[in-house]
Amino acid sequence: MIVSTNINIDSELKKSAQELYSDLGLDLSTAVNLFLKQSLREQKIPFEIKRESEEEGFFDTLKSFTRKPEYSSFAEMVNSNTD
Repeated sequence: MIVSTNINIDSELKKSAQELYSDLGLDLSTAVNLFLKQSLREQKIPFEIKRESEEEGFFDTLKSFTRKPEYSSFAEMVNSNTD
């Protein structure tokens, strides 16, 4: 027997997930069913869930300040270093 269940999902999250699953040949309902079946098979959430530590947050912030610029060409990179 198949039942219908309503869940609340952010509209952008739903759209992005639908695009991904469509590329994988799935619809959102099938993907959710796969998640639920895998959860039951493993008797857990089938991926790691953890809170970001303060240290991880610090390094992510630090990385955002030290990102190297992206260049569209080698010439652009060379010319930017001569400024």
